[in-house]
Amino acid sequence: MVVQQHRRRGVAFAVVTMAGVVAATAGCSGSGGAVADDRPGSDPAAVLRAADALLAAGSSKASTSMEMAAGGTRVTIRGEGGYDFGERMGRLRVVLPKEPAGASEHRPITELLSPGALYMKNRGAGVPADKWVRVDSTTLEDGNLVTGGATDPLTAAELLRAARNVTFVAEQDLAGTRVWHYKGVTDIGRAAKAASPYARGALGAAAKGFGEDAVPFDAYLDDAGRLRKVRHRFSYVNQGRTVAVASTTLLYAFGEPVAVTLPPQDDIFAGEIKS
Repeated sequence: MVVQQHRRRGVAFAVVTMAGVVAATAGCSGSGGAVADDRPGSDPAAVLRAADALLAAGSSKASTSMEMAAGGTRVTIRGEGGYDFGERMGRLRVVLPKEPAGASEHRPITELLSPGALYMKNRGAGVPADKWVRVDSTTLEDGNLVTGGATDPLTAAELLRAARNVTFVAEQDLAGTRVWHYKGVTDIGRAAKAASPYARGALGAAAKGFGEDAVPFDAYLDDAGRLRKVRHRFSYVNQGRTVAVASTTLLYAFGEPVAVTLPPQDDIFAGEIKS
């Protein structure tokens, strides 16, 4: 596993790489028989309102995975934590994969998600263990949809505000909860315009940085219209190579308290991140 340094607008930030690769609205329509009843989750149009349903839910636990593939190389980064939708803040423990040669495991990275910024601790790359790295999401070419190894759960839902060609797949069980599975395509640029104010800057940056603006997705909604699972498939260009990125977010235990405290300025690393 190699950590490469990149700079954009004077801000240093790190993305996970392996073998030089980044580990790194229109109308809504359902297929025939898609709407089984009048509950929110059974309505294809509820996909467009997924972010609003999460805001109403208040908070939840979250599990994330990010699979990246390019040139025959594939890696998966996993995260666990919680998210306070009202505060637009979350905390994840992100685990990087082992080195291909079987070297010792990387220390888990603690990530704090907040409007416009990502904070990382145990980042390595010359950063002291007791210091945080702060990244401005609006300075990243991907808007931090993939840089942190996890997509911000609420931003993942905000992307669905531009969902189109939404079709019903199946009613199914997801970890003991009945959900309605839909698939469709969203557009990062249109989502940036339709998103809540806190997400517009990052999504606007992503609209310029991704190889393709169109993002296929699978979304799973519960009875209340809350997003239980969402999987986006991004196409991201890094160092002239196209990287396929599949980002999956699972949300559960809604209403579970989530406490996120941002680090004080003195605890934020101000030095150069080594490559």
